Amino acid sequence: MAARVRILLGSKNDQDACQPILDTLHEFGVEFDFYISSAHRKPEQTAHLAKDAQRNGIRVIIACAGMAAHLPGVVAAQTILPVIGVPLSGSALQGVDALYSIAQMPPGVPVAAVAINGVKNAALLAIQILALQDEELREKLHEFKRQMANS
Repeated sequence: MAARVRILLGSKNDQDACQPILDTLHEFGVEFDFYISSAHRKPEQTAHLAKDAQRNGIRVIIACAGMAAHLPGVVAAQTILPVIGVPLSGSALQGVDALYSIAQMPPGVPVAAVAINGVKNAALLAIQILALQDEELREKLHEFKRQMANS
């Protein structure tokens, strides 16, 4: 099955913090691809990954970045796909700078923002978006919610 979610990290240093995204997508059986591509150090590659995503079957992009966190906004400027921005802590401002950068996008360039280090919620939001067109995923989400309520 082809990847439906593209995960972009701004730095290799963010891999451990973002592992729950991969784990959650695996748990729900959602195929994804994964790239490390800095909006500042690899701007052409980042733009290509955003522009090419839909043609490659991607339906949602999750972009994780810390500090100034330009990655989600740069990606959103290059695609019409939903982009979920994950602000990561690790800077002197503990991720607040990343949250503001992601949440305060200009009109016309929306980025959904989850909590600082809200990596699992980013994966679940991507799954919910996909579940709008996927009955099997909808049922898995219902079961997930039932199990969460019972635990």
